[in-house]
Amino acid sequence: MVLKTQGKPLFKEHRPVPSPGPGQLLVRVHTCGVCRTDLHVADGDLTEPNLPLIPGHEIVGIVEECGTDTSSFSVGDRVGIPWVGHTCGKCFFCTHGSENLCDNPGFTGYTIDGGFADYTVADERFCFQIPGGYSDMHAAPLLCAGLIGYRSYSFTGEGTRIGLYGFGAAAHIIIQVAVHQGRQVYAFTRPGDKRGQNFARDLGAVWAGGSDVRPPDPLDAAIIFAPVGSLVPNALRAVVKGGVVVCAGIHMSEIPAFPYKILWEERTVRSVSNLTRKDGIEFMQLASRMDIHTSVQPYPLTHANNALQAVRNGKIKGAAVLVTD
Repeated sequence: MVLKTQGKPLFKEHRPVPSPGPGQLLVRVHTCGVCRTDLHVADGDLTEPNLPLIPGHEIVGIVEECGTDTSSFSVGDRVGIPWVGHTCGKCFFCTHGSENLCDNPGFTGYTIDGGFADYTVADERFCFQIPGGYSDMHAAPLLCAGLIGYRSYSFTGEGTRIGLYGFGAAAHIIIQVAVHQGRQVYAFTRPGDKRGQNFARDLGAVWAGGSDVRPPDPLDAAIIFAPVGSLVPNALRAVVKGGVVVCAGIHMSEIPAFPYKILWEERTVRSVSNLTRKDGIEFMQLASRMDIHTSVQPYPLTHANNALQAVRNGKIKGAAVLVTD
């Protein structure tokens, strides 16, 4: 399924099976999650895709062929392919432990063809082993919703009360991690979204309500998963002195002006950009130690446009996943 023009539907297209180059794997795609980032790419919020483009960066599949100079995986291995497709390895950020900020990166499903297809190729250095116990369908959301959610969560510090604004694919994974670690989670949904609030409570939230209301208790930290800039002042008003507000999305609408007094007292607003391989390894190890249940809604690959529309409309409970078989 190919994006030819941003703002237009994807097109079904037949292409030859790609061949892996040096250091690459040919992967037979079994499932690919549909992420809000895919929606930003398709709708034109992210303005520099390599068109025509095959989107998709929550890929789970089987290695069918290994290119030269590969050593980490073998034919038949199950692998996951995330958003970060490669980094230069030479810039200041790559050489100082921040490859997520690489000056010359490649992104799966944005600058590199991704997983809305039967086959894809990927740099083996940026592929992950998938923990056992997760089906291909339920593993797919771990590759971005899980990974970016985990990196965002890592910036919340040691606080006990964590707010999650936007209860979609990432939040429904991270709430399970937080509850597993003994934290209290306060879930914020679209105003009036009783279904989403009940879903959050079922996963362990101590409170769930609309994003337009204050929680009953002050928060130590908040993560904003929804791409809505107006939530930043809301979250700042909800966190305690010294609290942190983490903006987890790759795209967000404009943040409105807000009074300095809600930022004062050493509150922090920070963004999260991409992920490192270290994040991926740590999160996959965590996922292997605990049973993360991913709520998924499957779609056939050729129904990718329907899946994107469901994400756009907030109609997905958990994550949408394309299935090729």
